[in-house]
Amino acid sequence: MIGALGSRVGQGEAVTDVYGEIERLRREQNAVILAHYYQEPEIQDLADHIGDSLALARKAEAAEADVIVFCGVHFMAETAKILNPSKTVVLPDLDAGCSLADSCPPEEFRRFVEARPDHRVVSYVNTSAAVKALSDVICTSSNAKDVIASIPEDTPIIFGPDKHLGRYLVEQTGREMTLWPGTCMVHVLFSERKIRELKLRHPDAEVLAHPECEQRVLALADHVGSTTSLINRAAESPAPEFIVATEPGVIHQMQRLAPEKTFMRAPGEGSSGGACEACSECPHMRLNTVEKLYLCLRDLSPEIQLDEETRLAALAPIQRMLELG
Repeated sequence: MIGALGSRVGQGEAVTDVYGEIERLRREQNAVILAHYYQEPEIQDLADHIGDSLALARKAEAAEADVIVFCGVHFMAETAKILNPSKTVVLPDLDAGCSLADSCPPEEFRRFVEARPDHRVVSYVNTSAAVKALSDVICTSSNAKDVIASIPEDTPIIFGPDKHLGRYLVEQTGREMTLWPGTCMVHVLFSERKIRELKLRHPDAEVLAHPECEQRVLALADHVGSTTSLINRAAESPAPEFIVATEPGVIHQMQRLAPEKTFMRAPGEGSSGGACEACSECPHMRLNTVEKLYLCLRDLSPEIQLDEETRLAALAPIQRMLELG
């Protein structure tokens, strides 16, 4: 719920109503606030637009504001800057990175690509601008099947960086692809054993899983899909309960759309063998806070900066993705 909040932010500065100040600064700076579904509920409620990576890329492309405040992680804010070079793009915490993007260092990926010159390169949006610049087309989990279908069947494909999403797409499309061996630190921690145990206690519950999960977890799922797809399924399904195998920030929107239903975090395997709910929280996404959102609006910092050569090289494959609809 949005309301007054006493807080001390910045260098000893006392702010009695952070939310009110954010509203004031949003108007004064002519800013738009974009938030990913994995953000804290308080930030989602403040945002002008909430969405997954594809939806937010489209909102960034269409933004008319002078300032884009991206409440997500670094690669998402980079994508907004790639699409809007003349706008100021800020991220509440510059350290909000992505384990999946980090698993694909640009120079290593360059060598991987150069060793396969006859391949088209499809890169997941969870990558740095430098990796996007080495790609032919970008995809998200929402449109990956369409992107792959757009490539002639006799053309070999490199897919990176998420090997679990890549394996799932091979199964779904029938296309053989050479996969970069990256993973998401959150989605690989879900425990097949603990999900089975939870399902036994809640036999009427549907299991919803993001395709970045391991195959053994996807095999338990009643519905596999992008973040938006999982939210829509939760609202449309007649099931009364759901076990959600993705970052639990999505549960906020699920509960808003279906308040009468029960949503449970899919557990990870704790170090002692017990269930671990905190394992499913992305530590990078959670670096952004309401107070940091206020400060970045006030100071227009930290700002995303890209050299023009990298930006233009990364822009072309992003535009190809957006043109596919």
